[in-house]
Amino acid sequence: MSAAAELQQAWTAVAGSPLRGRLRVPGDKSVSHRAIMLGALADGVTRVTGFLEGEDTRATAKVFERLGVRIETPSASERIVHGVGLHGLRGSDAALDCGNAGTGMRLLAGVLAGQAFDSVLIGDASLSKRPMRRVTEPLAAMGARIDTQDGGLPPLRIHGGRALQGIEYTLPVASAQVKSALLLAGLYAQGETVVHEPHPTRDYTERMLAAFGWPIEFAPGYARLCGGHALRATDVAVPADFSSAAFFLVAASVVPGSDLVLDAVGMNPRRTGLLAALRLMGADIVEQNPRSEGGEPVADLRVRHAPLRGVEVPQALVPDMIDEFPALFVAAALAQGRTVVSGAAELRVKESDRIASMAAGLRALGARIEETPDGAIIDGGALHGGEVDSLGDHRIAMSFAVAAQCARGAVRIGDVANVATSFPGFEALAAQAGMRVDPA
Repeated sequence: MSAAAELQQAWTAVAGSPLRGRLRVPGDKSVSHRAIMLGALADGVTRVTGFLEGEDTRATAKVFERLGVRIETPSASERIVHGVGLHGLRGSDAALDCGNAGTGMRLLAGVLAGQAFDSVLIGDASLSKRPMRRVTEPLAAMGARIDTQDGGLPPLRIHGGRALQGIEYTLPVASAQVKSALLLAGLYAQGETVVHEPHPTRDYTERMLAAFGWPIEFAPGYARLCGGHALRATDVAVPADFSSAAFFLVAASVVPGSDLVLDAVGMNPRRTGLLAALRLMGADIVEQNPRSEGGEPVADLRVRHAPLRGVEVPQALVPDMIDEFPALFVAAALAQGRTVVSGAAELRVKESDRIASMAAGLRALGARIEETPDGAIIDGGALHGGEVDSLGDHRIAMSFAVAAQCARGAVRIGDVANVATSFPGFEALAAQAGMRVDPA
C-alpha cells in the first residue's frame, strides 16, 4: 500500500470551530444512478448536473457505456448521456461489473430482463454476498429468466429474448430497489405492472420516469405503469444528497456558535425522517428557497446550534431515516436526557451492524448506550477522546468525525477508506465548515 493510501485508512478528529458559511454536499447517489439509466434508455440527449462522482455511480455509467451508450464527462459532476432509446442497447461479451453498487445491480436486472441479448452482472466481494432473490423472483414472475449462484447470490446471468408480462405484485419487504427493478422491467412488459409496498419507500424512480415523459401513476406505497411508451430525454439536476447533508445538520446542531447553510438539499419526503427527529429534539433547522429540480423537491437548509433533548424516536419515522441513524446516535449521545430508538432492526444488516458499531464506538468515547435487538437506549452526556473502529462503514466513520467536534480530546477513527465511495471530498468540506478531520 502506498503512503497516500495508508493515510486514508484512519482519521484523527478533534474539536474545531463553529460550523459557518454555505456548503454544497455531493449529489444524491440514488438520483445519480437513475439519471444515467433513464438517460441511456431515452430518445435524445440528457445532461446531468450534480452527478455524484463516487465509485458506485461511476460503475453504473461504465456498464451503460459497455452496452453501447455514449456518455461524456465535460466537467466533474456533469454527464452528457446520448440516449439510444428503449431498445437501442447492445449486448456485451464481457461481464458487466457493478462494483459495490447494490442499487446498480438490482435496477440493471430489471432493465436487462427486457433485452434481446444475454447479460452477466458481477460485483465486488461485498456485493457478491448480497442476496438477490427478492428481485429475481418477482422478475421471474414477469417472464424473466435469471440464474444466480447458490443462495440467490451474484453473479446474475440474465437471459435475453424473453417476452415480459406485467404483473401486480406486493413486496413482502419494502424495498425501493426491488420496486424500481420491477417498474423498469415493466417498461418492456406487455400490459400493466403494479407494485404495492407494505410501507412507502423512496419514489425516485417514479418521479424520474414521470420527468422523462413515461405515463405513471404513483402514491405512497403504490406505483402503476404500462409498457409500450417511450422515454424522452430531459436535463436532470441531481439534488445534494440528504444522507450526506445529515452529518453537517447534526454537527451544526451540537457545536455551539454554529450557523450553516446547506445548499440545494434533496427533500424527498421518504428521505427526510432525520429532519423530523432532530426537530423533535429541539434542533433549529429552517428550509429556505423550496423548489423542484429534476422532479425532486429541493431546499436550502439553514441549521443553527440549539440545545438538544432526548426523545423517543417515533417508529413511523424509521423507514425514512434508516441511513441516518448513525448520525442520530451521535446527536442523542450529546443531547440532554434519554433517547430511545426502536423498530430499526434493519440497521443490523447494513454495511456493518450499525447498532453494534455505534454502541461500541460511543462507549469508547464515554457515552452511556444500551443495545436492544431493534435499536438502542442512549443517555446523553459529555464525550471524551478515544479510538473507534468504523469497520469499513462510511456512515459510521463520518458520524464519529461529528462526535469528535464535541469531545474532550482527540478521536482516532479507523478503517475510513470507504468514505470516498459515497462522500468523496468529505474531509475538505468538513474543513471548509470548521471541523477538524485529518489523516491519522
